[in-house]
Amino acid sequence: MHTFTTFKRWLPALLLGVTAGFAAAADEVTVAYQTTVEPAKVAQADGLYEKATGSKINWRKFESGAEVITAVASGDVQIGYVGSSPLAAAASRSVPLQTFLVAAQIGSAEALVVRNGSGIAKPADLAGKKIAVPFVSTTHYSLLAALKHWKIDPAKVQIINLRPSEITAAWQRGDIDAAYVWDPALGKAKENGKILVSSSDVAKWGAPTFDAWVVRKDFAEKNPKFVEQFAKVTLKAYADYRANPKGFVSDAARVEKIARLTGSKPEEVASLLEGNSYPTASEQTNILGKATVKALTDTSAFLKEQGKVDSVQQSYAEYVNPGFAKSAVK
Repeated sequence: MHTFTTFKRWLPALLLGVTAGFAAAADEVTVAYQTTVEPAKVAQADGLYEKATGSKINWRKFESGAEVITAVASGDVQIGYVGSSPLAAAASRSVPLQTFLVAAQIGSAEALVVRNGSGIAKPADLAGKKIAVPFVSTTHYSLLAALKHWKIDPAKVQIINLRPSEITAAWQRGDIDAAYVWDPALGKAKENGKILVSSSDVAKWGAPTFDAWVVRKDFAEKNPKFVEQFAKVTLKAYADYRANPKGFVSDAARVEKIARLTGSKPEEVASLLEGNSYPTASEQTNILGKATVKALTDTSAFLKEQGKVDSVQQSYAEYVNPGFAKSAVK
């Protein structure tokens, strides 16, 4: 399990060894994905990325953004799907990456669920309870932001670092009282629990989160066409969903592909897709500017305040590149 401490300890060595670890060319690329339910999973299942880029793509599944960042930093992965919190932490540590697409603006797809019978009826009841969350994830950031909003000292809560699959196992054993996580672990927890707050609520309190596609800077410089085509396929999937959400999920085969890649139940896919917002190509060019830079700046400042990063960058502009989204529009 890659905890925040492990990530922090390994990173200097990883950055020193990036040249040795980075050997992929555009003809074979390793892409890290997570189990987030989103429209582009259909394109992934159908091999549309390979067709558009003409490259062999090795798709590797990860359970958390911290694990993805570790793989990107080492050079084992060239493109990865991460949340805004691990992205901000990585940028604060000067990992050589760029955000080239905002994949999803997170809403109800991530939430804090409390176990039935745990005695938690309101936020104040969280004191002394065991809450599981993947450290340095968007849900970790949202949990800390929610506790701050509720004026609850995090030290008064037992926050445990677990990956989503471990959260499910711990929940089934009755080892934890609550969890802030995403699907499929979220759906399994809701079977005998209730949502106390979602990331949609936390965003309204001033701590929005998002998922993003990032690329190693050196890979992007050598293979701009690959990144451009990757962005184009992704944005086409978002546009198809946005144009007709009901029609998109009415296709049983399409839904099954998403469920298979994410581990979610087919009957949950429609509601999970509704839980986030997927920016179109025209929206990307506006978002991938001051808005994303500000979000990374604010998130990094919060993480430093919470002791999760040692320092922050003077500017996060170099970690955001709208050029590939703009090229995809053309």
